[in-house]
Amino acid sequence: MADVVRSGGYDDEPPEGERAAGAQQERGRKSKKKGSFWRELPILIVTALVLTVLIQAFLARVYVIPSQSMEQTLHGCPGCSNDRVLVDKVSYHFTDPQPGDVVVFRGPDSWGQNDFDSPEPTNPVAQFFQGAASLIGMGAPDEKDFVKRVIATGGQTVECCDSENRVLVDGNPLNEDAYLFYEQGRGTEQKEFEPVTVPDGHLWVMGDNRNDSADSRYQGGGGENGAVPVDNVIGKAQVIVLPPTRWQSIPEPDPQAVALGAPAWQSGAPLGVGLAAAFPVVWTGRKLRTLVVDRRSREQF
Repeated sequence: MADVVRSGGYDDEPPEGERAAGAQQERGRKSKKKGSFWRELPILIVTALVLTVLIQAFLARVYVIPSQSMEQTLHGCPGCSNDRVLVDKVSYHFTDPQPGDVVVFRGPDSWGQNDFDSPEPTNPVAQFFQGAASLIGMGAPDEKDFVKRVIATGGQTVECCDSENRVLVDGNPLNEDAYLFYEQGRGTEQKEFEPVTVPDGHLWVMGDNRNDSADSRYQGGGGENGAVPVDNVIGKAQVIVLPPTRWQSIPEPDPQAVALGAPAWQSGAPLGVGLAAAFPVVWTGRKLRTLVVDRRSREQF
């Protein structure tokens, strides 16, 4: 008697009806997985947004640089790709702002409007979306938020200028060659001002674009009224995160280092703390993105 050879090569192959039922169950499982992903996706998105808001509230936040007062360290101008910087909110819990730091701060009451004009939308819907965008660092900045470089701290006396057009702190000229910029058409001579002793707990701040910056020299009429309380400092600008062509750390050399003999480690320590504070922002975004991709990959098989 001849042996029976099945077309599939196996004697125990299930009947056609069982194969169809199995295929239908497999399709049902895949459909359920896909449905599960789409149900969980809104939860993932909401979780990501909540984490982003919390991180920006307590650890680090992205700020838009809309004005030209910090050119060419930070780009900001009408019609160009304004820089977005990651501002570390943790470093100054452990140390005070130092000369050379680029800081974001709330303008004191004596200060007027910032270097830019950011009109508020009148449409309630537009106001809502602008407020939501600002929570994740994509909205228009507050007109009372400023970004400047620390030139002198409480108790120091600042004035301008010596015979070489340099700012003086406690009678010593600053070395600002690494960042100082003069916008074309505005001359290369800094505006002179009389000696000002910075009140304790305050900062004297100036823009790198030295002849196009509404800073401590002008705000509040100048003098002590132009000094910024340390308590108003929001954080330290550490890294340019957008546009991609501008990714880089923000140079913050101490202009007093040569004249006053500040230790070299001071310029490196805050950056290390700031990068450590910024790490959760990048890590959280990467983990959430990986989670979504992995889940979608599993549900496709």
